[in-house]
Amino acid sequence: MKRLKNMLERSAFGVCSYLGDKMGIASTTVRLYFIYISFVTLGSPLIFYLFAAFWLNIRKYLKSGKKLLWE
Repeated sequence: MKRLKNMLERSAFGVCSYLGDKMGIASTTVRLYFIYISFVTLGSPLIFYLFAAFWLNIRKYLKSGKKLLWE
C-alpha cells in the first residue's frame, strides 16, 4: 500500500512536492493550502497547477537531453 501511495504522489502530486521541496515545507501542507485556496477562489489555482505540471514535465524532458520534435 505504501508503494502505491508513493507512486501516486509522484505522478499526481508532483507539483505540490516540488513546491514543498523548494520552499522547505512538507508537501502535504502545500496540498492542503492548494485545496483550501481552490475552494475559496472557485478553482482558479487549477490553471496555475496545470501550467506548473506542464512546465515541470518540459523541464524534465529538456534535461534528459532528448531532441525536440522541431529540431
